[in-house]
Amino acid sequence: MADEGGQIHMETQSNAGKWILIIVAILAIAGFGYAQYLTHTQLEKLNGDLSASQAQVKELQNRMQTTEAQEETLAQQAGMTKKELSRRTAELLSAQKAAEARLVEQQKQQIGAVTTDIAGVKTDVGGVKTDVASTKADLEATKAKLQGAVGDLGVQSGLIANTRSDLEILKHKGDRNYYEFTLLKGAKPQPVSTVSLQLKKSDPKKGKFTLAVTSDDKTIEKKDRNVSEPIQFYSGREHMLFELVIWTVDKGKATGYLSTPKGAPMPVTAGPASGTGN
Repeated sequence: MADEGGQIHMETQSNAGKWILIIVAILAIAGFGYAQYLTHTQLEKLNGDLSASQAQVKELQNRMQTTEAQEETLAQQAGMTKKELSRRTAELLSAQKAAEARLVEQQKQQIGAVTTDIAGVKTDVGGVKTDVASTKADLEATKAKLQGAVGDLGVQSGLIANTRSDLEILKHKGDRNYYEFTLLKGAKPQPVSTVSLQLKKSDPKKGKFTLAVTSDDKTIEKKDRNVSEPIQFYSGREHMLFELVIWTVDKGKATGYLSTPKGAPMPVTAGPASGTGN
């Protein structure tokens, strides 16, 4: 009985060992199969990537060939080799950059010139303003020299001009008509406006003179009058006030002007020496 029990026990152990070996073999085969599956999958993926890469390389080659063919065609049309075409393209790009640089420089120069011109105009305007201010000051100073006075008829005179420049200011005021004259002693009566004047006597040392005034067919002698003294008389149908002023007296010579109202009759004839109404 003991021998039979031992044999049964040994057979049981032998059967267990066989099953273990079978299981190990199955697992080994399964592992090998899975590893083979993974390897096959990776190979297929690599083959796919390789095919895609080869297709991209092929496409790139085709593009390069197309570009080269286009360059070749363009070069042939231009009558140049590819090298000459490349060189010509580089030259054109260089010329374009140089032209752009010149244009920028010209624009800068033009802007600088305009700025200089504007500065010059500002300077000129400043000079004109200064001249205008100076002229205005001179005019005001000259006006200050003009003065009013009472004439020999006791009538208040307007502003009296003591020089030719003063007379020009009065003319531009436009209040009255002004006629400048120069009288010579011993000469015939000189027409001035609508009257006649004749120098009878002159005393440069004392600044005095004697004058004959003919108006409306009447002659009035103004004796021993002073330089810059308003000499007044009425003339015309409207009995208008005329006024004359002698501003310089020399030996045998007197210079001055006659002032008449704006509505006074104009002279029929007036020579250059008589002046012109304003």
